[in-house]
Amino acid sequence: MPNLLVDRIDSPIGEIIIVVENNRLCALDYTGYEARMFKLLQQRYENTQLQESPDPCGFSSLLRAYLAGDFNCLNSILVNPGGTPFQQMVWAALRDIPAGEVASYGKVAAKLGKPNAARAVGLANSLNPIAIVIPCHRVIGANATLTGYAGGLERKRWLLQHEKAILKPLMLDL
Repeated sequence: MPNLLVDRIDSPIGEIIIVVENNRLCALDYTGYEARMFKLLQQRYENTQLQESPDPCGFSSLLRAYLAGDFNCLNSILVNPGGTPFQQMVWAALRDIPAGEVASYGKVAAKLGKPNAARAVGLANSLNPIAIVIPCHRVIGANATLTGYAGGLERKRWLLQHEKAILKPLMLDL
């Protein structure tokens, strides 16, 4: 039975909840969405114990550093999002999108060698269990629209503005 360490972090976009297992981040979501997060954790870890832990593995401190403007500090966080092999490929590709940059679903699909899989990339993106660290907020529509974000479009907008991302139509993806 895995022991999951849980911490809560105050942020400008609301309280953030992180869950760590064996020195790897396995979930990050926002208060108000924790029922969904805990449901997914329960499906993944049938019999588990949640234990409050301040700053597990230093991940809370790294998240605070990100919120303070150190955008590269999250790259050192080891993740274990679970998921299917395709989802894991998509989530790994998202971590390659630098802070301050955006990509379309089509661009991510093409990077994976599956140029016709933009919708599948969108579905995987929507099921990302580790917001911010696996930066699904950096994926936008090809016409620069802010498409869905499990934490809400206002949070997505805030994260992109925080990273000083420039939103313009991604002409190469049309």
